[in-house]
Order: sequence, then structure tokens, then C-alpha cells
Amino acid sequence: MRRASSAGRPSAAGRAPRPRDAQPEQLGFDGMPERLFVCTPSKLGTYLDCPRRYRYSYVDRPAPPKGPPWAHNSLGASVHTALRNWYALPPERRRPEALAGLLKGTWVREGYRDDEQERSAYRRALSWLESYVATLDPAEEPLGVERVVAVKTGVLAFNGRADRIDSRTGSDGPELVIVDYKTGRTGLDADDARGSQALALYAYAAERVFRRPCRRVELHHLPTGTVAGHDHTVESLARQVSRAEETARDIMAAERAVADGGDPDAEFPTTPGPRCGWCDYRRSCPAGAQAPGKEPWAAIERPSDALPGQE
Repeated sequence: MRRASSAGRPSAAGRAPRPRDAQPEQLGFDGMPERLFVCTPSKLGTYLDCPRRYRYSYVDRPAPPKGPPWAHNSLGASVHTALRNWYALPPERRRPEALAGLLKGTWVREGYRDDEQERSAYRRALSWLESYVATLDPAEEPLGVERVVAVKTGVLAFNGRADRIDSRTGSDGPELVIVDYKTGRTGLDADDARGSQALALYAYAAERVFRRPCRRVELHHLPTGTVAGHDHTVESLARQVSRAEETARDIMAAERAVADGGDPDAEFPTTPGPRCGWCDYRRSCPAGAQAPGKEPWAAIERPSDALPGQE
């Protein structure tokens, strides 16, 4: 649902609660710019996946109760944190044998069916990590590990935490590369890297934060040891930023409509589909409740299932 942005202010009477991260309203003056939309890749992606899920996550207060934690999220978080801590070691200690202790120290236990499944997932994760770090130069220091980058446009105040930002030598000199670790679904390829709005926004922001070209984005899929990459152009990054701005305008228009007394269900419609089974708010959503629910550990047993993009 696309809608034109309006500059109307919420009425005082019957106003719905302000969204959690909405900015304090300022007195309007003719010609004043509209407030920027503060966002992360996850926030934009939630709306694109399902506006109703966005509403449950960011607008409704109190928010509906979530379902139980997901094992695939626990697995992904454990692997990501272990890699971050591996890079925090002195270069001489960045050896594969350090990974067992690092993973054990960061292991998240939530969501697994039982101890046996959890132990199996731990062994699998450790194998991924050992194979992955064997491809890395321990002496090579990334420019950033879980580094926050931020940028403002005419519509967005964007910030996000990149898994890794490498500094490499390109054909035209030093350049930055955005690296994103993946532990979930298989089948990642160059189209996944090219189409990722999150990676493009990271690259756009990193280029402005560090004042170096950043066009290369890569998805490092640890279970298969594959790298899916794409080289953006100035134009392709600009298109991704424009799409993010369009999404932000849609969100702000819907939030204003709700604040003015509009029907929240109409302003934030559902997008029924396979993802409903993975949604944290499935039990609170009339459309989502009709979809078969997934067990919290389902993606650990069947990693090829379509996941909600949080791995």
C-alpha cells in the first residue's frame, strides 16, 4: 500500500498512543522540513515483510505478547558473538582451537527442543566456525567488527550495526567491503547480495562515515562456506536509498493516520504467507493465527525452510 506523505498533525482528541520511537512533535511552521524517520534495517524490513507485524513491534503499546524464542535465532546470535570475540583476541591468539571456548562462552540456550538437539547444534556451529576462520588471516584487522554506521538523508536517520567492515585494495585504491554473516537458509547467491537493502544501506552509510568508497557487499554463509557478493554502483546504491525513503514515507503516513483516529488494521494490513508460521505475533494476528505455527526448533531440523530473515 503506497500513500503520499501528508504534513497533517495528529488531533488532540482521541489520539492513539504515540509509537515507541516516534520523535516529540514540534510546533509547525510553514516551510519546516518533516521530521526524519529514525530506522534500522530491521525496522524497514519488518514493514516490508508485513505492515501488521511492524505495527505490533513498533506502534501498539502495550505490544502484544511474543511467542517463545526461536532456536535458529539463538544459534545465529551465538555464532555472531563468537566471531566478534575472535576478532577481539590479539592476532597471535586467533587460532581455531580458541573457538570452542569462545562459542561456549557466548552460547544462547533458548528455543531448542531438548539437550540432545542443543548439543548437536553446538557441534554444528563449532564446525562452521572452525572451517570459516581457517579461511581468514589472523593478522588482518577489519576496519570494524559489529560497527555501527549512521547517515541522514532528506527522509531517513539511518543507523545499523554491520557484522564486519573490511578495508581492501581495489582497482582504484583502498575501498571498504560490507560483510554479513549468515547461518540460516541455504541457496544464497549474488542476487541475494544485490537485492539486500540492508547491505546497500550499510555500504551507503559506511562510505560517508569513513569517507572511502564502499560498493562491495558480501554474504558469508558459514554452513556452506560460500560467499555471495555484489559490486554496487553509485546509481544502484542511490536506488536502494530511494526505496528505503519510500518505505519510510509509507510508515510515517500510516502512523499519522492512526494517530488521527484511523483504523490501525486498515493502515497496517497483514501480508499473509509462509512467514506467518514464523511470526512472533502469530497468535495475536487473526490472519496469522490461521497459518500452521512452527515449533521453536523447526529451522534447526529443517534449515532449508523459509525463515523470517533474522538469521
